[in-house]
Amino acid sequence: MSKYKIKSGKGELVLQKSTRLVGLKAKKSTDLKDAAYVKEQHLANLGGFEVVSLEDQGKSLDEKLDEVRKKKEVAVGTHVYFAGDNGKPMVPTGEIFIIFQPDVDPEEQKMVMDEYHLQLVERRSPDQIIVKVTKNSPNPIKVAGLLQQTSLVKFAEPDLDMLLDEYDLSLPTDTYLADEWHLKNEGYIASGRYSTKKGADAKVIDAWSRMNNLGSPDVVVAVIDNGIDISHPDLKNKVYRPFDLWTQSDRLSDGDPTFTHGTPCASLAVAIANGQGMVGVAPNARFMPVSGTSYSVRATEQMFEYCAQNGADVISCSWGTTDPRYSLNSLKEEAIAKAAKKGRNGRGCVVLFAAGNEGLDYVNFYAAHPDVICVAACDSKDRYASYSNQGMEVTVCAPSNGDFPLVAARAWWDSGTTVRGDGPWKYWADGVDRPGPYKHFGGTSGATPIVAGICALILSVNPNLTAREVKDILKQTADKIGDPSEYTNGHSRKYGYGRVNADKAVAEAIRRKDGTSGTIAPPSEVSGPITSGQGLFRFSVEKQPSQGYSVQMGVFADYGNVLINAEKLQHQFREPIVVNINELNGKTVYKVMLGIFDRKSEADSLLKKMKAAGVDGFIRNLKDLA
Repeated sequence: MSKYKIKSGKGELVLQKSTRLVGLKAKKSTDLKDAAYVKEQHLANLGGFEVVSLEDQGKSLDEKLDEVRKKKEVAVGTHVYFAGDNGKPMVPTGEIFIIFQPDVDPEEQKMVMDEYHLQLVERRSPDQIIVKVTKNSPNPIKVAGLLQQTSLVKFAEPDLDMLLDEYDLSLPTDTYLADEWHLKNEGYIASGRYSTKKGADAKVIDAWSRMNNLGSPDVVVAVIDNGIDISHPDLKNKVYRPFDLWTQSDRLSDGDPTFTHGTPCASLAVAIANGQGMVGVAPNARFMPVSGTSYSVRATEQMFEYCAQNGADVISCSWGTTDPRYSLNSLKEEAIAKAAKKGRNGRGCVVLFAAGNEGLDYVNFYAAHPDVICVAACDSKDRYASYSNQGMEVTVCAPSNGDFPLVAARAWWDSGTTVRGDGPWKYWADGVDRPGPYKHFGGTSGATPIVAGICALILSVNPNLTAREVKDILKQTADKIGDPSEYTNGHSRKYGYGRVNADKAVAEAIRRKDGTSGTIAPPSEVSGPITSGQGLFRFSVEKQPSQGYSVQMGVFADYGNVLINAEKLQHQFREPIVVNINELNGKTVYKVMLGIFDRKSEADSLLKKMKAAGVDGFIRNLKDLA
């Protein structure tokens, strides 16, 4: 079998040409399966082609395919390929996705397309286009390989179609999943007999489906709080490096009914999917419990330093103060900033704070920190939760109580509410008893760990994001809810940039991972012995003013090619050579131009001579290269 190596996605694909299958595309609506030259139809539609085997005529497959391509009912015929031994036929659709180097202009791009007789299908951005082969082009597999060797092209990938494996994410079977409307709101909570607004949720289950998993165990979510029950069945098997500021050890304080807040907060972020109870937003993430919140500077420094130094990726804090007498001093601000900027090996820990539940027109002073994600609350009908504090610092809002509460884990020592007495009201606001160590919960305390869990999902698919980039993704992908008039430049004091959308956020994190970024590498000197050469050249160099016109004929990554082509062009056309040195994707490249003219018409005359001699090019205004 013929083999081709092409770049595909983030790796390399080795394709083997099938010795018996071809792809045929019929004109109009003709069905080719009954054609005399078709032996057997294998797939009725793959990339717009019928995959068939041809009748044996004692000829090679190439010969048979060439004959079939001439049939009046056949629009296109193509070879079929296999990737390794996976047994799945692949058909090139004829389209090629090209990403040019950043500074390649449209004229240079057209030169590349013309060289291989490609037709533009769609322009995605100044650097990204989709083209398709024409009857004068080589096959798309070969074209992609040739393009990839061109200095102007950063990436070229032929569009291939094949059958995908069909599978669905198996959702958790935890008892209260149907009650967790914040994960996916179907418009009705059966156990509570309560109507909600369908779609008023954080789109978490949609994100799981996109990821085809429940997050990564490589991501660590720290919850700084009091009253964390690490023996809870939804938390106990995922605890990682716990710490208690009161005991100054890994022995967490428990049993005091005054402190129960940390358990439901932690569960909303990371409760494991174990077939019982409830499930968190990032069930596979590890859980770092840090117990003992405190106002003191020393404690603030210690809690954030501990998280940053012990591997926390996300830090969720559902506490703070709105009393102006206790606003943050510079040492506390610095402690939070240090974790948010220097944690995660310099990428920064993602730090979240609750906006607060006082219904004020300003947020919790901790949540107002510029390096923090400030989380407000909305309800199951996409309305503003009236208790949620407002302010310009609000980043996003997330589902919580306001009409119908959240389901969360309960610490073993949690004695429940005293407002309504015993019975179901003790733990369940709707009066429906749900046995086990669980309860209703809410406030911005509930909204914040939901967003923390979403941050963990974001980092699961793209762990190289900085804390600032995670915050930007949340802002960029949030859904606008409430009255549009409440938003100024995309931001609302109530909702921030909108209700958080886990699915869109994960999709954006994946998109950013697929992109590339980097810095231009400095030029390096040659080291080691020089063993061969490509000729001896005499030349002088002088600075060329950025004015007038020239004819650009190519871009070269190898300086030897610059000299060789410059010598040939100068000898052939008797015009001076101009070289423009550029940095593309960290490598030095050379744009070679011929002639220096005051008027564009003079450059046009040279271009005609060059094309008549078989040398392609285009007019370049030297002012554009300043």
